[in-house]
This record gives sequence, C-alpha cells and structure tokens, in this order.
Amino acid sequence: MKKQLILLAGTKETRLALQEQLESILGNYVSIQSYSSEKSLPKRISDKIVIYSSYLIEEEVEHVIGENCEVIIANRTINHQFIDRLFSLPAGTNVLYVNDFPESVNDSIHTLKALGIDHLHYHPYFPGIKYPKSIDIAVTPGEMELIPDSITTKINLGVRLIDIHTIMKIVDRLVLPEALGIQVADRYTRRIIELSQKLSFLKEEAVKLNQYLKHVVDGVNDGILALDSTGSITVFNDVLEKITGIPKERALKRKVSEVFQNLDLLHFLLQEARDEVPYPFLVRKTNVMVHRMPIHQENTVVATFKNMDETIEMEKAVRLELQKKGYVAKHTFENILGKSKAIKETKKIARKLARTHLPILIQGESGTGKELFSSAIHMVSNRKNAPYLAINCNALPEDLLESELFGYEEGSFTGARKGGKKGVFEQADGGTLFLDEIGDISMKLQARLLRVLQEQEIRRIGGTRNIPVNVRIIAATNKNLKKMIERGEFREDLYHRLKVLSLSLPPLRERKEDIPLLLQQFIYESHKPKAKIESEAIKKLTAMDWKGNIRELKNTLLYMLAVSEGEIISTEDLPVDQQEKKPPVETGMTGYMKAKEYRTLLQFIKELNSSGKSAGRPQLSLMMAQTSNPLTEQQIRLRLKELEQQGLVIVRRGRSGTMITQKGLEELEQHLNSF
Repeated sequence: MKKQLILLAGTKETRLALQEQLESILGNYVSIQSYSSEKSLPKRISDKIVIYSSYLIEEEVEHVIGENCEVIIANRTINHQFIDRLFSLPAGTNVLYVNDFPESVNDSIHTLKALGIDHLHYHPYFPGIKYPKSIDIAVTPGEMELIPDSITTKINLGVRLIDIHTIMKIVDRLVLPEALGIQVADRYTRRIIELSQKLSFLKEEAVKLNQYLKHVVDGVNDGILALDSTGSITVFNDVLEKITGIPKERALKRKVSEVFQNLDLLHFLLQEARDEVPYPFLVRKTNVMVHRMPIHQENTVVATFKNMDETIEMEKAVRLELQKKGYVAKHTFENILGKSKAIKETKKIARKLARTHLPILIQGESGTGKELFSSAIHMVSNRKNAPYLAINCNALPEDLLESELFGYEEGSFTGARKGGKKGVFEQADGGTLFLDEIGDISMKLQARLLRVLQEQEIRRIGGTRNIPVNVRIIAATNKNLKKMIERGEFREDLYHRLKVLSLSLPPLRERKEDIPLLLQQFIYESHKPKAKIESEAIKKLTAMDWKGNIRELKNTLLYMLAVSEGEIISTEDLPVDQQEKKPPVETGMTGYMKAKEYRTLLQFIKELNSSGKSAGRPQLSLMMAQTSNPLTEQQIRLRLKELEQQGLVIVRRGRSGTMITQKGLEELEQHLNSF
C-alpha cells in the first residue's frame, strides 16, 4: 500500500505544477492528494503528512489541519527549465518581476540572485503598486495574468518548484527507500548538468556564466577533480593544481591514468566502489583525504582532495576562536564531585544519554548542578568539538530573549544592528544549545521553539527565509512542567519534544555523604586554599537540609571563610540564621555583666557611627579597655555576634565596621538592663 501525502497550495496553477513534480519523483511510492485554497479545501485532515506550498498560506489552511498532522512548509526554487530565457537578456536590463504577493516576489528575486542570475535589475511588482513606466520586460513564475498590459515582452519562468532540501525532507519523513534519495539527488544533479548544457550554447552571457562557475570551483578550499565515463579529466581546479604540482592545462581532457602515477590513487578513483568512504593518500609529500562521489546516471565521478594538515590547523583555529568567544563547554564529568550512589548513578545515566543526538530535559531543584551536567554531556558527545552555548530563559525579557534565540535581520526593529545578528541557534549550529529555566518562557516563544525542534530550521525576526540548523537541545528546569501543562502554562507537544530523553538530578539532602568532599573542594578553590574546617563544623553542615542545594552549601562556606579568623573554620563562623539560638536572657551576676557589656558596646558603636569612624573590633577593644569591663578582640567578636543575632547591630567587614541598627538605638534609648 502506498503512503499518503497531502499537498495544500494557494492557487490552482501552483497545485497542479507541484503535484506533477511530486508525482514524477515520488509517484511510485506515495499517493498524493492536492487542494488549493482559492478553489476548495477538505473539511478536516488528520493523521497525515501535509505539504504547504509556501509559508504564505499557513493562515488560509490552518483551520483544516487536525490532530496528528505533520506539516512541512516547502522551500521553492526557480524552475530550471526556463532559466536560459533570462540569460538571453543583456546584462543590466531592467525587468519587472511579477507575482501575487510581496513576500513571494521578494523570495523569488532573492533565489535568482543566490543562484548567480544577478546580471539583471529586478523591480518587484505585485497587484496594487506602481512601477517604472520605462520598463517593457516582465518576468513571472506562472502569473502571466498579473503582468500589466503596457508590458510588451512577457517571460514565463513557470511555477516555482519545490527545492531538493524539501524533497529530501519528505523522503526522510515518509521513511522511503534510501535508493529514492539517491535518485532524487541524481535527478537534481542531472538537471544542473542539463542547464549547463543549455547555457553553453548561449553567446556572451553563457561565457560569463561559465567564467563565474570556474571562479566558484577554483575558489573552493579543496581540490576538485571530475572524470567522465572514459576516465578523462573534465574538471581540475586551481587548488588541485597546487596540491599535485600538475599544471591544469596538462591535466584537462587527458586520461587520469596519464596524469597521476600513484597506482593506489588511480585504483581508488577508477574502482566501482560500493561505498563512498574517504581515503587518505600521500601526494607530493602532502597528506590528503580523497572523497570519491560517483554520479551513476551520468557516468561521472567527482573527487575532492582535502589537505589534512590545513584541516587540522583550521580546526585548531576554530576551536581557539570558539574559546575566545566563550562558545565552549567548561565542565566535564570529572568536575562533578561525589562518591554517593545517587550521584554515581546519575553520572552513569548522563554518559549514556550523551552518546545520542536526541534532546534532553534535565530536571532538578535549584542549585543541583543542571548547567554542570549539560556541559559535561556535551564534552563526551560527538559534538564536543563544536560550539556549546548556554542561555538562561528567565534572565531576559520576552522580546530580547526572542532576538537572542533566533536573531534578526537589519532594520527589523528600532535599534537593530546593521547587517542583522545571528541568534544562538545559528551560533550553535553543529553543536549544543543549553536552555536553562525552560519553564519560564512565554507561550509565544514555546510555539517558535517547537517549530525549530520539528523542522530543524529557524527564521530570524524580520526575515523572509528559513535557515536550517543542526543543534542538539539540552533544556533544564526546576519547575513541574506536568502541572504547568495542566494549568495551560506549558505546551504539552513541546514538553514531549524536549523530554525525548530525561535526566533527574538528586538534591543534596539525598547525597549528604558527598558534603565533606564538596567542602574540601570549595576551600581549595577559595582565597584560603590552606584553610582547615573543624570536624564539628563539617558534622553540623552535613546535618542541614540545604534547600538551596550545592549552591547554598558553597555560599555558606564562602561566608564562613570570609569571617573566620586565620586558617581555621569553626561552627562560630556559621551565618547567624544557621546558628543555634541562644537563651535571650541570662539571670544572676553573669546576666547582669553581659547586659552591661552589651549596653556599653552599643553606646561605643553608636558614637563611632555618628562620628563617621570605623567601629571595628580593635577600636572597640581599646575603648572597652578604659571601662570596668575590658574585653579582648575575640570576646568582642563573640559579643557582636550575639548582638547581631538579636538584630541590634550589623557586623560588616572593611572600613565601615559594625553598624548599630534602628532596633539597637531604640533599646539603647530605653536603657534596657537585659537583652
């Protein structure tokens, strides 16, 4: 039974032309039904692969797209069959390019110029706009009835056809035989050759085009060799001349066996190889990788010669440039510390997930190391030498996040950079993109992200063309996406696209045996790498729940290092909110003496604050030495901690020293006898 495909187009002419094209390529394997929005559309389409003739018809047909439909938006290109009509026009000729909508006009002109057919001055025209009356030549892709009556010369290029990229995407989505893909490639190659044959018969324009193609071939960084069915050389570019030391004039139109003496290389070029695996050779003391690509239907062989030494140097330079820009992962699995069973098992699973190319959703509480795992996964994947970019989706406003993700074209909005800007999807092409806090993006961006995951292509803000990208997505969140889906805050289809593979990170409270190891590492990385932490402090830190996980543990230790005296860290260095609460009131003489000390200290701190002097421990110790209750700096340190614990002072490091709080001033004014 044939597989089914639905084609939706805007006009009848486009529908018929594209259906004919698809049937000529896929007809033996696929049953194709087609509809046009200007005539009639089906009531509802479900469980089908649907091809849009253009992104311009999306709104017109979206109401007929039902459940489980996979939509492919076709990229269109010029019908090669009639391109030679343009080359019959002299260079610099002004022509009116006619189509039904401004977007389709601009797309067509862009395609022509991208193909190198840029010797004409194209003036866009669609119904309702004015055009220079001096122009008497019009070009159109099948929309002859739209050409103004005053135009005398009308050139019909035929309906724009679906390009090879879209055809190959359809073949892939329908899981059609691999041989069909080869036939499609050969078909397009044959059409290019047919076009070249047509152009070769033209006069001055054909000569110019061939010269242009020659420059392109010579401008490629690899050596290029082409052989016909007799083994004669038809293409021998400048780079290959440099690699081999053989003059181009001596090589062209001669048998390859008369030009090359390396028997192994000759055997490789002329063999009927079943595969197309590249093979290394030594040519004139240069290591080259030769890739042989037979075009069977044309009895032609194309071979590329890549200088391996230059390639290695280029990869080093690219790697260095990526490092300069920060487009590299900085952490490996060796940086993820822990001996607990929970962390070992998590790392084991993460390594397995890294071997695939599929998206990964990392879920875990804040501070559990989601970005660390993302970086480590990239570093053991087959994309480790490609870019790695990370972006926090919660750190930017929606509009700015959209431009950062997808980029923008020049002039797309006020303040847009001249020449436009690549988004992180384009910058990470071939590599990995880490999207942190994915649960915080808006529904609008969720829809755009879903499209990228489905189509593997993006469109810049203000752009008119789709840009293919090859990016592995690793997303992370500390939110419950399933509950967000139930509340309508997160798209279920995007959730399943992101969660092809999933990784859950254990919270620190489930791997407390790792805390001592983490503490030692944090100390080693700090400004006091030789500091020692007392066993009682380790015991107390290990007993805590750490709702902020590793991040909270590290911040707490950094605080303790900052306030500790010398190289020893003790429980006294814990932040106030993590210390055990002491009895607020002491009785007897001891309580009375402390209350007096507290009141005296508060008075001195107030005086120093008012005079703008630093209320540090040395100064306070000197002032207390003049009273009946002298205190050492260590004793003052303990008293200040107790006062801070009661909210009466704020202990600061540096020039400002300790500051009395409003509560401390009020207590002092009321002459309290106990605290």
